[in-house]
Amino acid sequence: MRGGRTWSAIAVVLTTLGCVPPGPKLPVEHTEALRRTVHVGPPVDADISILVAGDPTGTRVVLVHGTPGSADSWADYLLAPPPGLEMVALDRPGFGRSGPPGAVTSLASQAAAVAALLPTDGRRAVLLGHSLGGPIVARVAAEHPDRVSALVLLAASLDPDLEKIHPMQPVGTWWPVRSMLPRAIRNANAELMALRPELVELAGLLERVTAPVVIVHGTADGLVPVANVPFMQAHLVAARCAETMLLPGADHFLPWNSEATVRAAIGWAASAPC
Repeated sequence: MRGGRTWSAIAVVLTTLGCVPPGPKLPVEHTEALRRTVHVGPPVDADISILVAGDPTGTRVVLVHGTPGSADSWADYLLAPPPGLEMVALDRPGFGRSGPPGAVTSLASQAAAVAALLPTDGRRAVLLGHSLGGPIVARVAAEHPDRVSALVLLAASLDPDLEKIHPMQPVGTWWPVRSMLPRAIRNANAELMALRPELVELAGLLERVTAPVVIVHGTADGLVPVANVPFMQAHLVAARCAETMLLPGADHFLPWNSEATVRAAIGWAASAPC
């Protein structure tokens, strides 16, 4: 019973940190027909599961989930894709049907998996990252500025000074407890505990981001504070243009409860605004 109580406490903490978001409105099981697998070499060196929908000749929009998350959390956008766009969502390394089994806490490695999905036919891509997906897509844009046409940073966590480790999170790394946790929660906990130094490293790269950026954040986000927005505005100084959309009273779960705004942000990013 003691182990069960410990697991429950960690699960509650991780839920509070945003690990159990509301789901999409459209049936997730309908995304199975869209599923493919791609192998990504070093530093990831794993099979990555992706979902692909929409116009294969249009601008590619790569959707990157937070932690834990999965590709099918974007079902509303995959099953009803915006006209003229190709939508690609991935199970990030360590989640869903993607390898490896353990956590991949390096933002550089996570970014390498996303970069492997950039078009190779001359098209550039719009990258959308939600929550922890935000710093991942920002890293891709910093490393591949000539292949990214725009960024959508959705409730993104980029300010290292705002990252705090809950007192219960280290308990999740203890072997007896870790062995009882589902893979997604175990890997999410590892990502969150390692995030601050990863963001410190990323901060020095953000001046390389030249793509247009749209920042979308809820003012009532209790998981990734809206105070991240001034940090992004101050560090993404080389972006060709930038828009900020603050949603009064909105929380962290924008892909599901602010779909119209998210679609508008995707439309802005795909329209080559500057």
